[in-house]
Amino acid sequence: MFDDEDLAAIREGKESWEAETYGPTVDRFGERKETFTTDTGGQEVDPLYTPDDIADKDYEEEIGFPGEEPYTRGVYSTMHRGRLWTMRQYAGMGTASETNERFHYLLDQGQTGLSMAFDLPTQMGHDSDAGMATGEVGRSGVAIDSIEDMKTVFDGIPLDEVSTSMTINAPASVLLALYIAVGDEQGVDREELRGTIQNDILKEYAARNTYIYPPESSMRLITDIFEFCAEEVPNFNTISISGYHIREAGSTAAQEVAFTLGNGIEYVEAAIDAGLDVDEFAPQLSFFFNAHNNIFEEAAKFRAARRMWAQIMEERFDAENPKSKQLKFHTQTGGSTLTAQQIENNVVRVAYQALSAVLGGTQSLHTNGKDEALALPTEKSVRTALRTQQILAHESGAADTIDPLAGSYYVESLTDELEEEAFDILEDVDDRGGMRGAIEDQWVQRQIQEVAFERQEEIEEGERVIVGVNEFEVEDAEPEMDLESVDEEDEQRQIDRLNELREARDDDAVEAALDDLRDAAAGDENVMPYIVGAVKAKATVGEVCNLFRDVFGEYQQGVSV
Repeated sequence: MFDDEDLAAIREGKESWEAETYGPTVDRFGERKETFTTDTGGQEVDPLYTPDDIADKDYEEEIGFPGEEPYTRGVYSTMHRGRLWTMRQYAGMGTASETNERFHYLLDQGQTGLSMAFDLPTQMGHDSDAGMATGEVGRSGVAIDSIEDMKTVFDGIPLDEVSTSMTINAPASVLLALYIAVGDEQGVDREELRGTIQNDILKEYAARNTYIYPPESSMRLITDIFEFCAEEVPNFNTISISGYHIREAGSTAAQEVAFTLGNGIEYVEAAIDAGLDVDEFAPQLSFFFNAHNNIFEEAAKFRAARRMWAQIMEERFDAENPKSKQLKFHTQTGGSTLTAQQIENNVVRVAYQALSAVLGGTQSLHTNGKDEALALPTEKSVRTALRTQQILAHESGAADTIDPLAGSYYVESLTDELEEEAFDILEDVDDRGGMRGAIEDQWVQRQIQEVAFERQEEIEEGERVIVGVNEFEVEDAEPEMDLESVDEEDEQRQIDRLNELREARDDDAVEAALDDLRDAAAGDENVMPYIVGAVKAKATVGEVCNLFRDVFGEYQQGVSV
């Protein structure tokens, strides 16, 4: 670091540069914009950063070393030099058999982890033959009605050899139970099961709206999962606390961090209130962030989030286990940044966003297919997205040194700015009784909506350039794309498969298992062993979720004012 005399000289030199070199040039030629800001946050970006901008930093306390507190530079000592991030591609293709084919294809292409997308009926806890499911079966992901569907998805894929991420929230307990049941049938020790369930219901109330039950009951299910997995499935991440959908809804980078960590605080508090020891379950918490277009803002965001979580876990919850303080996260490139116009441009956007995630120290990464603004990605676009990660890993040099942007006057300053703003937002959240209170009062939703509205106005008025949309447009018609689709015959085949399961199963065994589950849900027993028992008896996802609807009720969110 520089001493006071050095900093004074640098400060004087910058003032001289501004007066004699930079200022006259700007006066004569101007700059591209009146002000420069970060991608979504709107933090003003100075023309030049120097050591004076980070003069008050304490390296050991605020930056440190990889694998050591405060984890600014990464949660592992070797980071990507020791092991590359897990390369995942989000996949769910209508029917279970189609998804199985896609999973095998991705594994053959060098993917190192599976990421499972579910259709809307499954996400909402409805079977494929439910009235609410009509027209939606298999359209946004795979339809999973029963253990037979889950067995088909993982046919020929040993669950002790892959890590599987499941993007599921309200019915997360049921899909996790199905995964465990398939592992049991394969003869896999439950301690060998690895993966993540999203299981983040608070962000559903705030940003995505695929919730079923009231918050209190939803939180009970989450803490039951925490307790069950700590004992039975210790290597499975029990929650992926998700800022991704908060950012997709329109938030700034700082809001994404603040609201995500705020949700994390709620989950930790709920688990402690349920009698769990923080150092028993906290190491299984994981996070899920978005990667948008501004490389430096995104890398700084990830660094700030790690440092903040370490501080929160130590100061708020007296965590002692180092793993309880390590913010481990998955990243997905920004779906909301993809454009239907000139979709080839999306390949470039995704590559830059992936670079920001790697520079920021992600533990796993999904790169979007170029056609995801229009439909589920084709095999060709998925392969290109995966190759983007592989080129980044093996050809770019971005993974060869740890936290390569550390020490950048700009990135360190931006890391501090994002951290300060995110902590300020968390103070506002605390004043409203935490994230549950802030969400139930619609305050969080309003904060996100205001930013989204402002950014859309900027695009429509041309103040924010979106290449191919409001600048650099083409007049010629876009060529037709080969898009994935799901037809009515696929939906009917899924319904027929479900009916065959119901006709062949032992109804008495199903009824007995559901009765046991109902008693546990109505009481205070952990429901997870009973859900596993029910799905093994071939109870369906809809039947289990409807049972919970009967016991817990359904949540109706208030109207924002």
